[in-house]
Amino acid sequence: MSVKYVDLKMGRVEFLRATVEDAGELLKVYAPYVEKTAVSFEYEVPSLEEFSSRISNISSKYPYIKAVCNGEIVGYAYATAFKGRKAYDHSVESTIYLKEDKRGEGLGVALYEVLTEALKGMGIINMNACIAYAKENDPHLTNASHLFHKKLGFELVGTFHNSGFKFDRWYDMIWMEKMLAKHTDKPEPVKFGQWTI
Repeated sequence: MSVKYVDLKMGRVEFLRATVEDAGELLKVYAPYVEKTAVSFEYEVPSLEEFSSRISNISSKYPYIKAVCNGEIVGYAYATAFKGRKAYDHSVESTIYLKEDKRGEGLGVALYEVLTEALKGMGIINMNACIAYAKENDPHLTNASHLFHKKLGFELVGTFHNSGFKFDRWYDMIWMEKMLAKHTDKPEPVKFGQWTI
């Protein structure tokens, strides 16, 4: 089993492949973002069956990584296709969620580093993040995700104004990108489903 670990304030955190069997725990991490925040633009928490299907579909081609501390899943990150057309093969959209009480302890940075290395090993070049953005102080969105990605070297490339409506207000959606390798005239084919931690 492929595993990597890092020691943080919360203790030793292991990074492993997430599986469908983890769906219940992963859903517990994700649900508060749907119910209480505009970080996710979903209105309803997906069912366990739906969430399991998402994990299965994504992990068949891309990294889906869980962070485990003291036997508990404390966060997860994954990548998905940026677009469905063949020409986009070297680009992905990345996603990360942490347990509410585990933010601000270095877990997100460590988890994204593991995801990034897995993507590089597959031959991914463009890493993109789609992020909800509040134009002013907001009880449902702090813009911490924007600042987190900026800290990790992502650059803002576009803003879609008032594109998401949740909690009776409009939110912008921004795209940020990070290049993981140089663009060449003959990039190596992406090794879908072949990634390691």
